[in-house]
Amino acid sequence: MEANASSRPLTGRRVLIYLVAFFGVVFAANAALVKFALETLPGTEVDSAYRASLAFNAEIAAAHAQAQRGWHVVAHVERAGEGARLRIDARDAAGAPLGGMGFTARLERPTDVRGDRGFVLTERETGIYSGQAADVAPGQWELIVEAARGNERVFLSRNRVVMQ
Repeated sequence: MEANASSRPLTGRRVLIYLVAFFGVVFAANAALVKFALETLPGTEVDSAYRASLAFNAEIAAAHAQAQRGWHVVAHVERAGEGARLRIDARDAAGAPLGGMGFTARLERPTDVRGDRGFVLTERETGIYSGQAADVAPGQWELIVEAARGNERVFLSRNRVVMQ
């Protein structure tokens, strides 16, 4: 058998070069993936799970108080151009309009907090609140509606909506 004259012998130096090149490619790929993952990380739902768990009993008590009030709050949201319009009709248990409330609303993306949008709401008539939000893309959103009297939150609603 004849040895091929063009083939070089496998030396320790050549093996070292191949190993360094292989692991260099692996480390470069990992670094690129970590960089892209950190740039697209939307964040956390709550800053501190411990503090959120401490507030859990207060949230349950607020939900019971809200249920006892028996309010009927209807929110209608729709896309308008590049934004969205929201109309809230708030009535008490007897059907009387709830005027003078501090209603706030926001649309939150279920997967990315950077896409959240807030509504600027004003009371148009007694118990009727409306407003608009800018740059609302089509897709799934969480509509969060809150009402406050002074510094106390007296109503909270979370609903999944699909914007066309």
